[in-house]
Amino acid sequence: MLGGIEPAAMDPTGTVEYEPVSVKQVLAEMKDTAELLIDLSYSAVLLGSDDVAAEVLELEEKMDVLQLRARMSLLMACRSTADAESLAPVLGMVGAAEKISDAAGDIAKIVLEDIGLPDTMRAALPEAVETLVRATIGSDSRLANETLGGLNLETETGVRALAIRRQGNWLLNPDRETRLEADDVVLFRGPEDGIAEVYQDATGDVYEPPEPPEGGVRDLERAVDSIVLMKDMGELAVDLAYGAVLFDSTEVAEEVVELEAEVDALQSRFEAWTLRAAADIDDPVSLRGLVHLARSTEVISDAALEMSEGVLRGLSTHPVVAEAVQESDEVIVRTTVYPDSDLAGTTIGDAAVKTATGMRIIAIRRGAGESERTGREGGDWVVSPGPETQIQTGDVLIAKGTRTGGGRLTELAEGK
Repeated sequence: MLGGIEPAAMDPTGTVEYEPVSVKQVLAEMKDTAELLIDLSYSAVLLGSDDVAAEVLELEEKMDVLQLRARMSLLMACRSTADAESLAPVLGMVGAAEKISDAAGDIAKIVLEDIGLPDTMRAALPEAVETLVRATIGSDSRLANETLGGLNLETETGVRALAIRRQGNWLLNPDRETRLEADDVVLFRGPEDGIAEVYQDATGDVYEPPEPPEGGVRDLERAVDSIVLMKDMGELAVDLAYGAVLFDSTEVAEEVVELEAEVDALQSRFEAWTLRAAADIDDPVSLRGLVHLARSTEVISDAALEMSEGVLRGLSTHPVVAEAVQESDEVIVRTTVYPDSDLAGTTIGDAAVKTATGMRIIAIRRGAGESERTGREGGDWVVSPGPETQIQTGDVLIAKGTRTGGGRLTELAEGK
């Protein structure tokens, strides 16, 4: 059956038994968990944080249970060849999410097992990259027993709560109504000065940022630049894969194909730069972690392509998958900027898109909307755009946020 009551709980021995469960609910939770896993695993590496890496492994265990429940329910639902055809893409989604989870766990182990990663990894990051920190809410903290909306952290400090772990359970993508409690483990992300303020308010301790690394071998810096771009492309590919399923869009799925091919090309460049760098450093074995990171990043982009495969092969998206993506904590919206839009000719920061709609623009495809109307080829992707990024007529915006916010962004982009 594709509908049900409560998901089965894992017993103390680690055994997962079948119980009726809503596949839609499980798929939505798997989507949110996979996206958080990607975010946290790279943050653990870039910050060199054992604490964040440990949270990744906790979430990976949760994903293992979710995928087992989903597979059990799908097997119970399959009664005929028609069922098998319609549910095959759903099974593919489950398998792809599992691969993302495993890859994120492998990335976290680079930190936890001290496999080795050059300091250049952080040195190569753009200055705009935000800081992520893990904080436990103290009993006497001013944040305790307050809602996120009441605290207004994002407006006042630029810091947002990504997730909360409470008594072993995860609250993903908390909203304004979510109340913080003493002993909650909260993952905060934002600018370093805002993080310092929030961390001290939460824990009572002074936040100590990691020491900035010094520059190193030029070839190694180029290899790391390739990794950072692979990371951005891989994350975008996963987001677009979910969007392809939600919109049942071959065009979006084909974008995933292009992104996956770009990641493969970056992987080749990375290998070349790494081999050249190995000749110029004292201990080439210290590059093992970088090689592990590149391999896991490629797995994530391959998983995104696997998610899109059903759409690419003309198999209609099963309603349970589309509903799960639509009803998860965050949805993906793809919208075109029209000439009459107030967004055309401005920047993301000046348009205050996040404030006006609650949506975060995660990528822009230059001129893609115009190419869809005229048949001319669209432009390049702008991955991880910032406040200074220009928005132009014909751009296709890819944004994440709430369903309501997605509607507002679409109206704003179309000039309504």
